[in-house]
Parts: sequence; C-alpha cells; structure tokens
Amino acid sequence: MWDRILPGREGNFNKYNDTRSSSLNVPYDYTSVMHYSKTGFQIGTEPTIVTRIDAFSDVIGQRMDFSNYDLEKLNRLYNCTTFLSFLDTCDFEYNNICGMIQGTGDNDDWHHVLQVPYGPSTDHSNMGDCKDSGYFMHFDTRTLNTGDKAVLESRLFYPKRGFQCLEFFYYHNGNENDKLNIWIREYTEASPNGTLEFITTVNGEPAEYWQLYHVPLSTNNTFRVVFEGVKGNGGSTGGISVDDINLSEARCPQYIWPIRNFTNQLNSANKELFSPPYYSKDGYAFQVQLEAGGSADNLYDLGIYFHLISGANDNTLQWPCSLRQATMTLMDQNPDIRKRMSNLRAITTDPNRMTTNGTQHHWDKPEIVGSNATFPNGTQYFRGPGLGTSAYITHGRVLSGDYLKGGDAFMLLSVDDVTYLNTTQPIPPSTAQPTTATGTTTTTGTTTTAGTGTRTTTTTTTTTTTTESSATTPPQSSCVGYVCENDGICTLEHNEPVCRCKVTQDWWFVGDKCQTKVSSQDTLVIAVSASVTIFVVMLIVTLVTVYCLKRKHQKQVNGLPLHMETLQTVSIVFKY
Repeated sequence: MWDRILPGREGNFNKYNDTRSSSLNVPYDYTSVMHYSKTGFQIGTEPTIVTRIDAFSDVIGQRMDFSNYDLEKLNRLYNCTTFLSFLDTCDFEYNNICGMIQGTGDNDDWHHVLQVPYGPSTDHSNMGDCKDSGYFMHFDTRTLNTGDKAVLESRLFYPKRGFQCLEFFYYHNGNENDKLNIWIREYTEASPNGTLEFITTVNGEPAEYWQLYHVPLSTNNTFRVVFEGVKGNGGSTGGISVDDINLSEARCPQYIWPIRNFTNQLNSANKELFSPPYYSKDGYAFQVQLEAGGSADNLYDLGIYFHLISGANDNTLQWPCSLRQATMTLMDQNPDIRKRMSNLRAITTDPNRMTTNGTQHHWDKPEIVGSNATFPNGTQYFRGPGLGTSAYITHGRVLSGDYLKGGDAFMLLSVDDVTYLNTTQPIPPSTAQPTTATGTTTTTGTTTTAGTGTRTTTTTTTTTTTTESSATTPPQSSCVGYVCENDGICTLEHNEPVCRCKVTQDWWFVGDKCQTKVSSQDTLVIAVSASVTIFVVMLIVTLVTVYCLKRKHQKQVNGLPLHMETLQTVSIVFKY
C-alpha cells in the first residue's frame, strides 16, 4: 500500500494508540468529515485506504457536514449539553407523540397511526423500511362536515432568539378545500392562558406523496405550535397527515425546489435539469441548474450552477447584479435536523466578474449577456451564464444517504443581499501629504461554463493610478491641540477626545496620552515581585503569630503549679 502514496505524505497514514489520540468513547466513524477518502494522497489509480467493510469504500471522505459522531465527539470534548438554535424534533415514533396534546374545543382528533388505507401507506421517516415502526399523525376528513376541525398543540417552547423556522412534511389526499392552519399560542404575563396568533394556511391540490413545508415564526415569548386541520367544502376520500416536525431558531430557506423521481430525471450523462423561476427578496429572477456528469456507464459527479434570468423587475434593478449570495442546498431528509448532512454550495455575484470572452460582465442583465431559453409552458426568456461546480456531489453519495426518500429530493434555495459585508470602518484622520502611486495588478481567475463543465483560466493586467488626499475624513475639531504621545491617535468618544495607544506583541503604551511604555518583561517582573512580596509578608505574619501563641502557652504552663498549690492550701484551711 505504501507505494501508492505520494512521497512525503506518508505521515498522514501514521497510526497512534489511545495514549496520544482519544476516540472519546465513540465508535469508528466512516462518515466523519475528518476522514480521508479512498483516493487520498494517491499516486496512480489504486486506493490508498481500503475499508474493512466494502460498503463504506465510497462513503469515507465526505466534506459536506459534521457526521452524527463528529457532533457527539465535539459535545463531549467541550462539555456541551445544550443547543444554540435547536428547539425540537418529532417523528411520532412513541405513544406520547412528543408531548403534544389534542385540542378541546374542536370536533375531531388527530390520530396516531402506522398507515391508513385511504391515505399514506407509510410514514415519511422510514418509508415503510422498518417493521412495526413508522408512525405519523392523520386527520381523517372523509366523514366530517364542512368546518369541522381537529387541533394538535405542541409542548411549550422557550425561545432565545426572536425568529424561528418550523419545518414539517405533510401528505394531503383529501378534498382540495381541506386546509391545514398553523397558529402559535403565546404566553405572557398579560395572557397567562395564552393568546392564539394565526401564521399561515397550507392548502392546494391533493398529491399522493409527502411534501416539505417551511413556516417562518417570529416570537420572543413562551409559545406552542398549533396544527389545525379544517374540513373544507365538498366530499373527501382521505385527509391530511403530518410527520417529521423540526423547530429551530434559524432562518427558513426562501424556496423549496421539490424534485420528483430524482434519479430517473438524472439517469444519463450530460442530462440537465432546471428549477422553476424564482425571485430574490429584492426582485432578481434566478434559476438553478443540475447536471449529471460522468459517462453513460458510470454516472459520477453531479454539477450545480446558479443563473440569473430575465424577470419582471429587470428595468428597475441595478446591473451588474452586485453581492447577492445564492445558497443551494441538497437537503438530507433525516427526521432529526441535528443529524443531517445536507450538501450546500454558495455563490456570490461579483459585479466585476467578466464572461469567458472577457467582453461582458458575467452578472449583467440576462437580456444582454444571456441566451434564449423556454419554460415547459412555452414561455420564452433569457438565461444568463451560470456559475457553480461540476463536482457538487457524487451519485453514489446521493444514494447512500437520506437525500432521497420515495425517489424524491428537495433543494433549498435562498438569495440574500450581502452588500453590508463590504462596508468598512471609518478611517481615522490623516495628516500625511498627498501622494500619487502607480501600480500594476495581475488577476488570474477560473471560470466554469455551465452545461459543459469546462473551465477557462484568464489573466488580466490592469494599471491603476491612485491619489491619496491629505485627509480622508474631515479633522475632528475636539482633537485639535490634544496631543497623543508615542504615535497615539486621537479619536472621539461621547464627543470627548481620547487617545488610542500604539500596541505591539511585546510592548504597548498606556496612560491618558500614551505617555508610559509597558512591556511583557516589565509585566513579568512586576508579577514576580508582587508574588515575592506577598510571600514575605505572609511569612512574617506567620512567624509573629507562632511566636505570640508560644508565649501565651508558656505563661499558662508556668502558672499551673502555683494555682494548684493555692487550691490545696485553701482546702486545708476549710477542713480544720
């Protein structure tokens, strides 16, 4: 095996016993984000790591997220017992239904079931793979009257942040007018019994499969989540089911791209799949592209690319599109959100990025830099050039995890304005003379062309001339005449001048005007001197205390015989 490893990289394969490396009493983890892949540091084509269990050969080396055991090790190592953003997860596998309670003012109940002949045949958690397990909650609307309700309330939650995201899977095969309402019941000092606040309604055409739904919440008060099923107008042959609920103090993704029969849609090389059109919060239209890579006999990598497309707001938007971050996540459908290893890719639009030929801005208006495309309904539009990676995730890893359930996958998509990250702190006033500098900058970039997986490396040389003014900001009048010594800088705090003193690793200045220099050596001497002084003082106190106690004890010992003799004399006198 050693002849397969790159020279000089053998140290990465050293073995250590438990005196140097601890597993923290956690089993060996093939899915750890720290594990090398089977091709790590290889010379040729033969693997450098062979797993003892063949099935894990293509599992090792994932870089998507922490594994369950990774998180367990971290929690044990740092003694973490609570979660910052996690509130609850529920797959309904136990009879206590996660502490939920049935409503009292409704007409019917939610039923805890394994399957229903007139609804889903399996739950979403296990998809029928585990015998005698796979429970979910079902609201049967077949025999109810219009307006009849069933209410299910969660346990109490105590938020630390002001925003939450409720995620759940639901199965709707009743009448199209049947509804699932989401409420929260908030508890405050003014409303100790709770006040209901309506959040949203989940409705739409019935579908014979599990669907994913996110509900943004916003509360700082103790609260419960309330699921209210409502029978709509018209006959029903089923109802509404709910499973795999997760509640976290995090932002919900803006969009869910459900991909039905995922593997069948990407079952051939160079097969492309485009998302429906979506809009960012500030109005940019976009699409996400998935592409199957590899050969027809060996589908390996799956590529992902982000595209801006022509939309209704193009004439009112800023172009090129600047500093919008697109987040594209293939969701791990593990029922417990804490155990997921979702695969995320983020793209940020750089307004200075050029197209492959270097003649146009990559993120300019799609009508200018894009190509003609057609939606499935026949509508034509412009699709701008894509940016992403041809190696987003392998087909083998998609099939080995919980990314697919019932053959379906979910892409979570968001586009956020991150312009605020480009802001800088105010520059202190400068007294330097104007200077002019000329420099040459050489930039090398790699561009990935969507749909082909090809990359073009371009080198651009730019000569710039920069003139610095004598003061980048107006002088602060309160600092005029206020001198800071030793290169200190005057600044204002609450409209009062203060000095910011110069600091290095080994020495620094202190004082109102940075007049005193202090070094690490000075601090060490002071600390040692103080320790010695304290020791000497304590020693003197101890010696004086011992001396005084000894003198007092000696006086008591010397006076004892005289005292006894006096008592004997007194006794004789009284006797006679």
